[in-house]
Amino acid sequence: MFSIEQTTDLKTLATDALNRALHAGATDAEAVAYEGDEFSALVRLGQVETLKESGSRAIGLRVFIGQRVASTSSSDLSPEGIEKLVEGAIMLAKITSEDPYAGLPEAGEFGQLAGDLGLYFEDVNEQPPAERIEIARRCEAAAMAYDTRIQNSGGGDFDTATSHKVLVNSRGFAGQYRRSYCGFSAAPIAIDEHGKMQRNYWYSSARTTRLLESPEEIGRIAAQRTLRRMGARQVKTQRVPVVFSPEISRSIIGNIFEAANGDSIYRHATFFDGMLGERVAGENITVIDDGTLLFNKDGLSVGGFGTSPFDGEGLPTRRTVLVERGILKSYVLNSYTGRKLGLPSTGNASRGLAGNPGIGAGNFYLEAGTLTPEELIGDVKDGLYVTETMGFGVNMVTGDYSQGASGLWIENGELAYPVEEITIAGNLKDMYQNISAIANDLVFRGSSAAPTIRVEGMTIAGS
Repeated sequence: MFSIEQTTDLKTLATDALNRALHAGATDAEAVAYEGDEFSALVRLGQVETLKESGSRAIGLRVFIGQRVASTSSSDLSPEGIEKLVEGAIMLAKITSEDPYAGLPEAGEFGQLAGDLGLYFEDVNEQPPAERIEIARRCEAAAMAYDTRIQNSGGGDFDTATSHKVLVNSRGFAGQYRRSYCGFSAAPIAIDEHGKMQRNYWYSSARTTRLLESPEEIGRIAAQRTLRRMGARQVKTQRVPVVFSPEISRSIIGNIFEAANGDSIYRHATFFDGMLGERVAGENITVIDDGTLLFNKDGLSVGGFGTSPFDGEGLPTRRTVLVERGILKSYVLNSYTGRKLGLPSTGNASRGLAGNPGIGAGNFYLEAGTLTPEELIGDVKDGLYVTETMGFGVNMVTGDYSQGASGLWIENGELAYPVEEITIAGNLKDMYQNISAIANDLVFRGSSAAPTIRVEGMTIAGS
């Protein structure tokens, strides 16, 4: 649990490291200090199997000597530890090569969103561990009681995390924010009459315990998702429409963020290279990254899982439309990649404690359509509804897409029977053009989200 004293200490630590680096010869510097607490409980078959609680505090320092840059990090926050951190960064910066694109953003670019963004709720820390364990137990028990074919369990879990981050730099920026998270899940295992096992899961997550769903409801959904895989079989190799469930369409659409990543663009390592202002998807596709999202839930103003007041360099987060009605409108950039490409940062810098900032998403999503998922599936005579993919068969340079998959076969607009041990293949460049329908079931269960989508003409490799 955070206290005022700890909050002051964290900012003081970062400022002290920053001032020491400037005194030691850095022409510019940036320090980030972090502290966090985590709790995790796993209940299996009603018994507590693992219980973990941990806390950490650490600091990272990035220094510039002209256009030479280096970074160090440490969990030793003693005066001697900070001195060693600074000495190491300065020593490394002196021996690295100059980089004409290195440097902090300009002073006029810094800023942060004002007001309470609903990122931190104290009740996550206040909830007793026994209550968290009981929620995990209730969730698993509900799944186990749903059907006699569910005879085993991967467990029910409950996790919490709270964190506090401070960022300061030598160009006058100082910012900090806290975040909280809690969530639980169940993963039941069902066995059919031939002894073949199937498993699946479901979960609830939120920034505050007040917005968590019912453990019994989550357990019931986990059981239903597991049971619908019973009796799965292969289908023959063919080209058909493929419907992706929200949890899978999220990863399909997530590849748009990777393809528009400024680091990949300047390295010419993406199929979006040179496509700014060009059509990359159908007219029904609008994809947005928004680090400012706030939701009103049960009278609470709650920030999205990807919401923050500023990015990893101290620039205010913002709403960026990557693809608008199929046209690539923007890359996603930090200051470094922006300089490489002659474009301004989009406020997408992300960073841990060590190293230079990377590029990360805020709340990334595909705009919802108007069809219900049932209406979207109802238009399919023969096709596949994908609920799980396996493997890493995505080539971001060429767009080639090939993944192991399982799901449900669609016959005459209805989910007919489960299928597994198949592969779906296509090319993302074609897939984005061939998204023929988008459902209205956009729900954020994490920092990225997408509704159910239907892609025409994909290849299924089966029996």
